[in-house]
Amino acid sequence: QLQFVESGGGLVQPGGSLRLSCAASGSLGYYGIGWFRQAPGKEREGVSCISSNGGRTNYADSVKGRFTISRDNAKNTVDLQMNSLKPEDTAVYYCAAVRGPACLVVGNAFGSWGQGTQVTVSS
Repeated sequence: QLQFVESGGGLVQPGGSLRLSCAASGSLGYYGIGWFRQAPGKEREGVSCISSNGGRTNYADSVKGRFTISRDNAKNTVDLQMNSLKPEDTAVYYCAAVRGPACLVVGNAFGSWGQGTQVTVSS
């Protein structure tokens, strides 16, 4: 079973940028991959996802135009470039394999959730 590891989080001021990276114990190239986040007291939500060959991407409305998802199957990584960060982006970010076209739905994620990476946007 795929085990995911997220990295790249940190503390950043509003308007700043971070780049998150997702790796896994097995080959990611067969799977669509999604990024999800969970803020304190809130449910986990989908942020962005990308198809197995990188040809299709999807974004939550709240991050469209600010976040960009990409993948490098040769390096077995999926990255999330986050620009123009806002305090409401503060959350623990996770990646997971996803199935089906509704790839932002948490219920369509599979594999073992990692520890996530904390993103804090604050002045």
